[in-house]
Amino acid sequence: MQTHYYYTKMKKQQQAAYYALLEGLESMAASFSVPRLEERELYEIHFLLRLDHPELFYSEGISWRYYEHASHVEVVPDYLFDRKKIKTHQQAMNARVEKLVRPAMQLSEAEKLQYVHDFICRQVQYDKLKKQYSHEIIGPLGQGIGVCEGIAKTVKVLCDALGIWCIIAIGEANQEKGIKYRHAWNIVRVGGQYYHLDATFDNSLSTADGIRYDYYLLSDSQFFRDHEPVVWKVPLCTDSDHFYYRQKKLSFTKVEEVQKRAAQAVKKGKPLVFQWRGGALSQDRLKELLRVIEQEAAAKEKHSSVSVNISQAVFSICFTDGADGQTLLQEHVNVDGE
Repeated sequence: MQTHYYYTKMKKQQQAAYYALLEGLESMAASFSVPRLEERELYEIHFLLRLDHPELFYSEGISWRYYEHASHVEVVPDYLFDRKKIKTHQQAMNARVEKLVRPAMQLSEAEKLQYVHDFICRQVQYDKLKKQYSHEIIGPLGQGIGVCEGIAKTVKVLCDALGIWCIIAIGEANQEKGIKYRHAWNIVRVGGQYYHLDATFDNSLSTADGIRYDYYLLSDSQFFRDHEPVVWKVPLCTDSDHFYYRQKKLSFTKVEEVQKRAAQAVKKGKPLVFQWRGGALSQDRLKELLRVIEQEAAAKEKHSSVSVNISQAVFSICFTDGADGQTLLQEHVNVDGE
């Protein structure tokens, strides 16, 4: 199932241009005719087409030639590779996707989605150098590296192959906040409800010790605590009750619950990841939670090493031997947004 979401939001003439672009790019034509629109519209349609069709990884950009009084323009694509190399990459990508989704085909809808999310967190590294191919599926699928755009496109390709409704959302840049570039993530439909899923953010928080789900199946109110508004309209995500930590009973509303789980974790010698849902995570509340966590660690002659994602109120705790005392790290996702 492939979701052509942005196509459905276009006017009739824009849809005609969309399909002309799609046919031309799929055939890898050197040039082709497209209904005449303003330059800004053609550029935007090409961009949205590639969000609907991440398999067009080889289409870097387009230019066009206008002819006076003509109803069409001649589009000249800019391809990343020559035709022979494109076909080689296509075969490799198709084989890679088929191999990846095969073990998940019999899973439930929710299990398939977690399978895709966990693949990104385990097998893909964020590309700080931002190589050109990291913006496309050949980065994560072929090289094991990607930036947010390439990661979001990879999530969509895998979800499409597994029959999960999935689109790519694009968030605004915000120079005042130091967000230099637009950011990409996904919106998925599970159990008839729409949710935000930012595999790039979770990828940056995950470690060899465990995968994080801070940005997995969130509502608008949860997600936009630390994301900018979308550039193009997307479905509303209204369900706030099915995010990962709540489903796994790791979302606490009372200090006593945190203390109890911390005691269990330190006794078993295991790390603890949980979300605080008992009101705003103020400085006073944070200090109180840190105090009870360290209290339980000290009872077993250990100390707590705590990392906190303040925006989503998620705590990641390891218990260690030694006399260094409690340590606290405020986490930041390791991305600029592309």
